[in-house]
Amino acid sequence: MPDDPMTWTLSGPWLAAAFAGGYLLGSIPFGLVLTRLAGLGDIRSIGSGNIGATNVLRTGNKALALATLLLDSGKGAVATLLALWLAGPEAAVLAAGGSMLGHTFPVWLGFKGGKGVATALGVLLAISWPVGVFACLMWLLTALVFRISSLSALVALAAAPVFGWWWTADIRIGALGAFIAVLVWVRHKDNIRRLLKGEEPRIGAKKKAPAA
Repeated sequence: MPDDPMTWTLSGPWLAAAFAGGYLLGSIPFGLVLTRLAGLGDIRSIGSGNIGATNVLRTGNKALALATLLLDSGKGAVATLLALWLAGPEAAVLAAGGSMLGHTFPVWLGFKGGKGVATALGVLLAISWPVGVFACLMWLLTALVFRISSLSALVALAAAPVFGWWWTADIRIGALGAFIAVLVWVRHKDNIRRLLKGEEPRIGAKKKAPAA
């Protein structure tokens, strides 16, 4: 993440504003909004109850799931890039972290939000595109080998801060990547339990029909 050519001296209020702005943008529950606009009801009453793209896909509307994925990624990227443009790298890191917290713990939904994977990828692509691309490739590679979406996300986001530190030697990117990884892992605690028990569903697997 290149530093702004100008020397910024940011006071506490500016940094707080960057964080708050990122949080508010990240807290927009696109999955919930889109499914309601499409007449599909409350996404929180469907499937896992999550507001992210994976659960939106359970409605059977692939276009809506793709839109949710892009918008959730986009809000993280926009929050990060806007703060970087207006106030520099430190503000961008805080806005990025704020957008992640906004998505996973949105005030509008009683702090019960998504798991943060799409928003995390958007943030990483914005803060340092090579790190974001690396995370996406790690997700794809793990998914191709194990065919488990949650495992792919956990591996990709755990590896991202390591790669980010090696690639950029920027402690801010390394710290942000580590924060994102911890947050996403915490939000995936139920998935981790199922992974350890060998019960996590695989990509494309159909649910077993109930016994007659």
